[in-house]
Amino acid sequence: MPDHLPVPHNGPMGDDPMLYRIRVTGHLGPTLLTAFPALAPHQHGADTVLTGLLPDSAALYGVLAEIEALGLKLLEVRRMPAPSSKQRPP
Repeated sequence: MPDHLPVPHNGPMGDDPMLYRIRVTGHLGPTLLTAFPALAPHQHGADTVLTGLLPDSAALYGVLAEIEALGLKLLEVRRMPAPSSKQRPP
């Protein structure tokens, strides 16, 4: 009898890239924005919205950890519909 049961191969288990919108309190200046190079900042009222395509859930958790480490107040994390290949620039 084998030491372990065979595991069926169901394809890669990695996450697909996802588009996220992350809102934090306040306007982030250029120095703080350098902590989020993969995200595009936009001012929305008194808040900053960071939007970008993150490669996997580990990248999302990294961004959330950076927000906490910088003492920023997280208001919202929203997963957005990923742009289709037809909508992406060439």
